[in-house]
Amino acid sequence: MSAAAFPFVCEKSPVRGQRGMVVTNHPLGTAAGAEMLAAGGNAFDAASAALFALSVVEPMMVGVAGGGLVHVRLASGEHRIIDALSCASATMTPDLYDPLPDEPDHGMQVRGRRNLVGATAVAVPGNLLGWHGMQSRFGRLPFADTLAPAIRLAKAGFCITPYLSGAIAEHAADLSADPMMRSVFMPEGVPLATGARLRQPVYAQALELIAAEGAQALYGGALGVSLARCIAGAPDPGWITQADLLAYRALDRVPVVGRYRGFDIIGPPPPASSGVHVTQMLNMAECFDIAGMGFGGAGSLCLLAEIMRIAFEDRGRYSGDPAFVSVPVERLTSKAYARDCLARIAAQAKPVCPAWESQDTTHVSIADHEGNIVSATHTINGMFGARFMDPQTGIIPNNYMSNFDPHPGRALSIAPGKRVPTSMAPMIVCRGSKPRYALGMPGGLRIFPSVFQAILNLLDHKMSLQAAVEAPRLWTQGQDVELEPGYAAASGALVAKGYDVRVKPHIGGGMNAIAFHDDGTMEGAACWRADGTAMALGGGPARPGIRFWPDRAPDRPDDIMEK
Repeated sequence: MSAAAFPFVCEKSPVRGQRGMVVTNHPLGTAAGAEMLAAGGNAFDAASAALFALSVVEPMMVGVAGGGLVHVRLASGEHRIIDALSCASATMTPDLYDPLPDEPDHGMQVRGRRNLVGATAVAVPGNLLGWHGMQSRFGRLPFADTLAPAIRLAKAGFCITPYLSGAIAEHAADLSADPMMRSVFMPEGVPLATGARLRQPVYAQALELIAAEGAQALYGGALGVSLARCIAGAPDPGWITQADLLAYRALDRVPVVGRYRGFDIIGPPPPASSGVHVTQMLNMAECFDIAGMGFGGAGSLCLLAEIMRIAFEDRGRYSGDPAFVSVPVERLTSKAYARDCLARIAAQAKPVCPAWESQDTTHVSIADHEGNIVSATHTINGMFGARFMDPQTGIIPNNYMSNFDPHPGRALSIAPGKRVPTSMAPMIVCRGSKPRYALGMPGGLRIFPSVFQAILNLLDHKMSLQAAVEAPRLWTQGQDVELEPGYAAASGALVAKGYDVRVKPHIGGGMNAIAFHDDGTMEGAACWRADGTAMALGGGPARPGIRFWPDRAPDRPDDIMEK
């Protein structure tokens, strides 16, 4: 099928270059990464700069006191997953919260929103340790250089996009309840409007301390002391202490590698869902002629819905921190198990309690000309995290405790030191020894099923990279089936087959991706669901031996004046 035959029109344009590619969900985050590549840094320097800059320009999505995953592919071909996910503190217990009735509309909510808002919602953060560890191990530039763009943006400010102003307005009630959040995002008592300039001088000072001290600033330093004091002194105190911060470790994990139509699909292992269940879904899809079914037809969408439902059934049974729960990764990702799963298609589904994760995250896809690649997804979990700000540092803590099951005795129940479950899917697709695609996106539970669909778009439907990330999406975890407007025409056929269909403005957040072409060029693309922007580096150093005077160098100042 040609690009023109797909039933949607792309809203953004891709870019190409040979010297490097940076794609993030904000133009200033992308510019920060590109600045590092232009300064002689590599993909890891660029990723560090981009993530710190995003903590300034996407403060509702990501910050140093959050958590996430970095998928690293070194130029040697080695893949590593840096697990910087948040975890429960040493004093947290399974019965911390009073859960609301276990019904679909309530998900994993608790009385008083204590796992969503305030100090009681904060888990031990991992982002800063993950970012600093990645850059200090694999980067080329001084760590402080990678914070320079973020510090500049926090001090001088930047113009707010409609994406951010809408987020501030949507959560104005919670933001106004915290004096520091109110002073930053609602300085005149009303939400900052699109085009207003947002400055964060207190956070700029925290970033300067991080530039000087690295992760130590939070994990044993003044920033950690302040955060622990802020949490302990809250009207409803939380549990995170300096001892929790000192005990936290970012972990290197071995990725899950699946095979689909001759490609290696490489993603994070548990406690992430993506490596296991993207592989599982692709294994099921491989049993069908996805290309022959066509894109967006009722039969194809029904199949996708059934594949997702089965994956979520298994996610509910097996997901969790592998230090606490036995996850049968090898079985779930096997081709034989996928064939067994086919018997569950169109079968009577067993009711499962729907899972819940915040959709408010960010993602970066970055590559340099040496062959290094970073696909990284990070968050403070909910929109504006726990919706308070440390007045001494300007840091917004995460509300990651809402990702745990508040009911004792379950796979995702709270336990000291347990890492939060996540649907983050920073994926890299290879063929043989060569990378072909790096991709990922925000969107909570909608992340890994949407990345699964993008991989089908690329490998089965042969879409361009831009079309693959912008294409309409479908999502279900076994209850209602969500469709984006681009699929609305098929809703009647799905309803006729018994599905409870709901058309949504969008499913998940802004996907961004890089394609690696045989001629050595890289192509970057970002979709319409966020402020995603791709920047490429072309050109490069002058040809060796080039001088201003091709025949001879000047001997005297007079020679220069004569010329």
